[in-house]
Amino acid sequence: MKNIILIGARGMGRTIHNYLEEFKEYNSDFNIKGFLDDKKDALNGFDNYAPIIGTVDDYCVCKDDLFICTLGDIPYRKKYSQPIIDKGGKFYTLIHPLARIMKDAQIGEGTIVGPWASIGSGAVIGEHCLIQTSSLIGHDVNIGDWSRIDTHVVCTGGAKVGNNVTIHTGAILNQNAIVEDNAKVGAGSFVLRKVKQGDTVFGNPAKKL
Repeated sequence: MKNIILIGARGMGRTIHNYLEEFKEYNSDFNIKGFLDDKKDALNGFDNYAPIIGTVDDYCVCKDDLFICTLGDIPYRKKYSQPIIDKGGKFYTLIHPLARIMKDAQIGEGTIVGPWASIGSGAVIGEHCLIQTSSLIGHDVNIGDWSRIDTHVVCTGGAKVGNNVTIHTGAILNQNAIVEDNAKVGAGSFVLRKVKQGDTVFGNPAKKL
């Protein structure tokens, strides 16, 4: 049996804990060993969760461990995942049972796909991404590593999203639109053609802030 360890015991961490309890494999193929968090009292006042068992820096990776980084902000996801990667830890690819994934879609290690998300035919999702609840990733969309797609985002067919990109709630990417590395798309925005590397855009049509 695999032991899943959640990096981060805050709101998203508790949410992922609840997701895992909804899997039919819970307590048969895997259990939840606990959380890693610098704040030892992060779960105070919250009952029926696995305990905080240490910090990322002090934890010794065990043979049957699998990790999930529950942190939303990309810099923090990378900061707290990297020590585990350096120790040889493996990350669990979490696809919620209520997500709809086409058979030829590809999803990288450590990526989280929330309930009611849809990932279309030929889509490629990189490693350590966060695809949140009810987001729609169309056919042949390509999303790089460490990118975050928030709730109710629509990436229409052929759109390309780079590495370390954040697309906030309710944004829409037009067909074949491109969002380059390290860019951010504001909530409710419509990307018509292209967002350049490192830019932050907002509006309909989305323009650089």
